Amino acid sequence: MKKIEQMQFDDDIYNTIRRNIKRYRKEKGLTSAQLAEMVDLSHDFIRQLESENTKRTYNFSVETLYKISVALGVSLDELTKK
Repeated sequence: MKKIEQMQFDDDIYNTIRRNIKRYRKEKGLTSAQLAEMVDLSHDFIRQLESENTKRTYNFSVETLYKISVALGVSLDELTKK
């Protein structure tokens, strides 16, 4: 019988994604307002999404994540990398 390897999950995946969105946005020279306009979301939502305020949790859909990845020119995989 083949041994199944223990999978490693990122327990902080939302914060990993948040940090990566902010990092790639800044690398592209975009403001959060510009990114919001590109993906048809509110500026406030993008600011909250990127916020590292641990008292609040802002979830987002796969569609939102996909739109942001396209706007930033990065793969979904890159947004989830630690």
